[in-house]
Amino acid sequence: MIQFNLLPDVKLEFVRAKRMQHTVVSASVIAAGSAFVIFLLLFLAVNVDQKNTLSSATNEIKKDKVILNQTPELAKILTIQNQLAVLPSLHAKKAAASRSFEFLQLLTPTSVTISDATTDFILNTVTITGQSNGLDKINIFADTLKFTKYSDDKVKGQLAFTGVVLTAFSKSSTAATYTITANFAPALYDNVSAVVLSVPNTVTTRSVIEQPADLFKQPATKSSEVVR
Repeated sequence: MIQFNLLPDVKLEFVRAKRMQHTVVSASVIAAGSAFVIFLLLFLAVNVDQKNTLSSATNEIKKDKVILNQTPELAKILTIQNQLAVLPSLHAKKAAASRSFEFLQLLTPTSVTISDATTDFILNTVTITGQSNGLDKINIFADTLKFTKYSDDKVKGQLAFTGVVLTAFSKSSTAATYTITANFAPALYDNVSAVVLSVPNTVTTRSVIEQPADLFKQPATKSSEVVR
């Protein structure tokens, strides 16, 4: 079979060019449309969503700023340097509570034991509860507190305890129990100054004997015989 190409080569090239042009235009339109959609989404994200987010964050910051500005001494709270500067003064104001055991060792007669000792550093009071083998020994303990003096960097020979009161006591055939309350000088627990107690000249306290007895002891069973 013989075929004749009635279209010249120029015509064929023209048709191919048209097809190519149509393909390129279609692809360009699709690419441009996609780019426009992406641009529109980015525009909305930047100019709408981001602005709303920033506006909301700004409002929250303003509210928090108002709350923070109402906080007393805000600069001292937020500034680390100020906090570090405050630490020495806070440490100086802290009561040297560890001295309590040393003081009780010095003040308590050997025949007296302690079952509970409570120190109030706000009211500057101390309450001591315990027992002994006789009321006379308890009276010695109370007198020891009354006449004990202290010395520190500022004062010499001041009374360490005032208002010493034997608030409760009881006696049985084997033991006597007691509760003593007293006010102590705040300087006794001053965390900055060294304090020295001057206990009345007696050999009844644990600080002056070679083999001291136990200072703390569980409270005895309450007796029905009470003397007040």
